[in-house]
Amino acid sequence: MIDAQRIQLLNDKQLDGTARYLVYWMQASQRVKQNDALAYAVELANSLNMPLLVYFGLAAAFNEASVRHYRFLAEGLSEVQQELKRRSIRMVIHQAGVVEGLEKLIPFAAGVVVDRGYTRAERQWRKTAAELLPVSLIQVESNVVVPLEAVSTKEEYSAATLRRKIEPMISYFAQEVEPEEVKHSSLSVVVPFSSADLSDLPALFNILGVKDRGGKALQLRGGEKEAQRKLSTFLETRLDGYAQKRSDPSLDWSSGLSPYLHFGQISPVDIYLRTRSFDLPDVPVFLEELIVRRELAMNYVFFNPLYDQYEGLPSWALKTLSLHEADKRQYRYTYAQLEAAQTHDPYWNAAQKEMVEFGTMHNYLRMYWGKKILEWSPTPKEAFVTALSLNNRYQMDGRDPNGYAGVAWCFGKHDRPWTERAIFGNVRYMNDKGLERKFNIKAYVKRIEEQLST
Repeated sequence: MIDAQRIQLLNDKQLDGTARYLVYWMQASQRVKQNDALAYAVELANSLNMPLLVYFGLAAAFNEASVRHYRFLAEGLSEVQQELKRRSIRMVIHQAGVVEGLEKLIPFAAGVVVDRGYTRAERQWRKTAAELLPVSLIQVESNVVVPLEAVSTKEEYSAATLRRKIEPMISYFAQEVEPEEVKHSSLSVVVPFSSADLSDLPALFNILGVKDRGGKALQLRGGEKEAQRKLSTFLETRLDGYAQKRSDPSLDWSSGLSPYLHFGQISPVDIYLRTRSFDLPDVPVFLEELIVRRELAMNYVFFNPLYDQYEGLPSWALKTLSLHEADKRQYRYTYAQLEAAQTHDPYWNAAQKEMVEFGTMHNYLRMYWGKKILEWSPTPKEAFVTALSLNNRYQMDGRDPNGYAGVAWCFGKHDRPWTERAIFGNVRYMNDKGLERKFNIKAYVKRIEEQLST
C-alpha cells in the first residue's frame, strides 16, 4: 500500500472502467525496483481488472543534453523494458515528444498514473497532460524519501531549516515497496505508434537531433543493474571512511550514484534501506547528503520559480554582488576558454577536464569550480549563466535539482553572508591556497591526467 501523502490527483476527471488499459507514464522514475508509482499503477490496474501499459516519452535535444545523456537513459530504459516484459507488462517509448505520445493513447486509456518531477519542464508536461486528458491523471511521488509538501510548503532557507523538519519523518516514509503481479498481461496490447527501437541508438539519436560531445563519459553504463552494482561497491569499499575522505579530491571516495539518481534508475529509499544496516559512524554523513541535501534541492526548484536564473538568488546575495560588479578582475575568461579548460589555474583546469571528459566532478571541486567562474567572469550574472550551462551540458547529472542548487550555492544560495571582499562581496570565497592547505591537490591533478591519457 502506497502512503496517501505520495499520491496526488492532478485533474478532476474520473477513471474510465470500460477502457482497454491503464497507463503508467514513466518519466522520472526509470526503474522497476522500489518504484512507488509503478507499484500503485499495478494495484490500480488490477483493481480495474485490466492490463497496465507503461509509457515513456522522449524529448528531442532536451536542454543541452547530448549523446552521453541519451545513451545512459536509453540503456536504462532497455533494461526496464525487458524486466517489465518478464512481468507481462508492455512498455512503449514514443520518440517524437513526451505529451504527444501520451495524447495518442488517450482514446484507449482508463486513466494515467505518473511519477513526479520537480523542474519546470517536468511540471509543464504534467500540467499539459492534466488539462488534455479526459480521464484521471494521478501523480505518485517516488524519487524522494519524504514527500515534498509533507516536509515543507515553502522554500527553505538552508539545510539546517529543512533538516529539523525532515529527519523525524524519514523512517516512516522509507518503506520498501514491490509491485504485485499483474492480473492481465499487456504484452499483446496494440498502440497507435511504433515504439522507439533501443537496439539502434545512432538512428534514434539522429531522429532526436542529439549532439555528440564525446568523452569517456560515454563508457559509463546506465541502468538499474549497474546502479545496484555501484551501490554495493560503495557500501563494501568506501562507506567506511566516507565521513573523513569524501571531501578529498585526490582520493575519489564518492558513491558515483548521482547520475543514477538523476535518471531515476535507483531509489533514494533503496539506498537508505541498504545503507542504514551498516554500523558505521559514516552512515549519518552519507545519509545527510542523500536525503537532507538532495531534498533541499528538490524544495529549491519546486518553490523558487527562478531556480535556473540569476535573479532567483537570495536578495542579500544579489545586492552584495551588484555592489561589487565593477570590481577589477585580475583574470577574465570567455565561455569558450572555460569550456576548453584554458585558464591559469591547473586545479580548476583539471576539474573542468574531469567534467567534460568523464561527466562528473568531485563535489568539493564543484564548489571551487563555480566560485572561480564568478571571479573570472565580467559580471556575476554572466558567471551564473556560464556555470549552469557548463553543468547542464557536461555533467551526467546535469539539469537536475542538485545541479541547479549546487550552482546557486556558489553564488550564495543556502549559505550565509561572509566577510566582505572584492568581487564576491559577502558571498563565500574560495581559493587555490585553501585547496593546497587542505588536500594533496596536486595528486588530484595527476590522477586526472593519468585517467585522460588511458
